[in-house]
Amino acid sequence: MATPVNPELLSVKDCCRTFTTPGNEPLVVLEDAELTLREGEIVGLLGRSGSGKSTLLRIIAGLIAPSRGEVRFMGHRVRGPAPGLAMVFQTFALFPWLTVRDNVELGLVALEVPREEQIRRAQAAIELIGLAGFEAAYPKELSGGMRQRVGFARALVTYPQLLLMDEPFSALDVLTAETLRSDFLDLWVEGRMPIKSVLIVTHNIEEAVLMCDRILIFASNPGRIVQEIPVALPHPRNRLDPTFRSIVDTIYTRMTTRAPGAAGTRDGVFPGTGLGMVLPDVSTNLMAGLVETLAAPPYQGRADLPPLASALQLEADELLPIAETLQLLRFVDLAEGDIALTDAGRRFAQAGVDERKELFANHLIAYVPLAAHIRRVLESRPDHRAPFSRFSEELEDYMGNEQAAATLRAVLAWSRYAEAFTYVGETGMFELAQSTEPQA
Repeated sequence: MATPVNPELLSVKDCCRTFTTPGNEPLVVLEDAELTLREGEIVGLLGRSGSGKSTLLRIIAGLIAPSRGEVRFMGHRVRGPAPGLAMVFQTFALFPWLTVRDNVELGLVALEVPREEQIRRAQAAIELIGLAGFEAAYPKELSGGMRQRVGFARALVTYPQLLLMDEPFSALDVLTAETLRSDFLDLWVEGRMPIKSVLIVTHNIEEAVLMCDRILIFASNPGRIVQEIPVALPHPRNRLDPTFRSIVDTIYTRMTTRAPGAAGTRDGVFPGTGLGMVLPDVSTNLMAGLVETLAAPPYQGRADLPPLASALQLEADELLPIAETLQLLRFVDLAEGDIALTDAGRRFAQAGVDERKELFANHLIAYVPLAAHIRRVLESRPDHRAPFSRFSEELEDYMGNEQAAATLRAVLAWSRYAEAFTYVGETGMFELAQSTEPQA
């Protein structure tokens, strides 16, 4: 006998979204996204910041239109906010001048639900989400976790078929997030919420494995779905379960694997080549700290990324940019979800302050094309100076204005540490750093 298939709630076909940069250049933030969501599922959209997952969620919600493709919800094409869809945001989005009850009732007012029904349904949602007794409180009188509960109650009170959640726990402290996440899953497993399916955006790998039946992994630049990973574990899930850890490790491996055809970069990491390489804002303190951690016991130069992230209390979205920048500088190697110090990385870990700066400077100039280019330009000029616009305008030929400014800030911070060159804000000029001649 064939296993029954739950009805399809949502279908996304060939969905793209393109924005126009200030220089009137097209910027593709989402490319050819496709997914299907059926009743009874929690599906996660997992990826790095800027990978297009929140853009896709807003397209599904009808808040923005796709540049190409279509979204169908319960068989009807989504052309704007659709009945039966509700959304929980990352930043609470409560009206501070309204009470808890008034905030929860907002959706019912918009639907023109009769007043007595508004009161009944709002009270039921408030009690369901654990806020009974706080109906008359204002948002400023609530903790962060309680405010987010109001957000959940406001979404649930409209009896949605599909609940969309955009990083709903990321603005909370760890313990509050864990409590709220567990309470939500309890209500879901017990069938006490009116919703039929959930689509959640997250960059927290363990959160995705803890909550979801399927996980869609996004790569960046442009944002696209690169893999679907099923999670066939019963609730409640144990983070220490070997199968749970294996799935987490599989996701880390996928997120640190070179994309087919990529030349020296991984999915969405440092997009572009040469001067057009977009660089992340990663501090040298964080880089040095990670190298020192890897060099010390118990790692002795090599670590598995999931337990390393857990030990450092970092999410993948925080750890991977540090690791990938160190890889760019040839201080570590990343492969199959593992990170290992190179010979240069081991020398850096053992070196003193001056030797570290010299080693970092050599690798910066050797492996970061923009740093080498700026250094060459400054060395070629008699006064060893060049205006900020000399490089920002050049970078804008490869990337948007904001990316160009962020990339210059990143390479400048690294070069200041390495004493390769610096920037004087008062004059708006890049300058060669003053070198100290060795003593005779």
